Amino acid sequence: MPIYATAGAKLYIGAVISDKSSDFTEADFAAEVWTNISHLESLGTLGDEVEQVTFDAIGENRRKRLKGVRSAPTMEVVAGIDYADAGQQALIAAEKANDDYAFKVEFDDAPVGGTPSERYFIAKVGSYSEAYDTANSVMKLNASLWVNSNTVRVDAAEAGP
Repeated sequence: MPIYATAGAKLYIGAVISDKSSDFTEADFAAEVWTNISHLESLGTLGDEVEQVTFDAIGENRRKRLKGVRSAPTMEVVAGIDYADAGQQALIAAEKANDDYAFKVEFDDAPVGGTPSERYFIAKVGSYSEAYDTANSVMKLNASLWVNSNTVRVDAAEAGP
């Protein structure tokens, strides 16, 4: 199984999407109209972790560990500022809203004639800021995506017969 670089990956924003009490599936995102967020430099991380719940059993002289609620990390996105980019404009507008939005990450790992790996999730855009740094720097848009769902993982697939 080969490994792949992040280079060539794309991030898309969709429409407002309501949270639900069960995990999302690929079908929940099938009707989305996606807008590419251009000039990405960094995509941050996606995943899930479980909160640790502990109980000290006196009679056993042992700490027991249980799994509590799941939480996804904040996905920190960095892009070169492009005032005309529809995806960046949608990201900034989403920060002003209280809603969750659909997001898709698409990787550049498709087999010849096949389809690439994708990740789907919902998130609130928790913040956006602009970084200017030094004279020899590209002005950057930084956005924090507060992931509020599981990450739906779709693996790359070979072309059909």
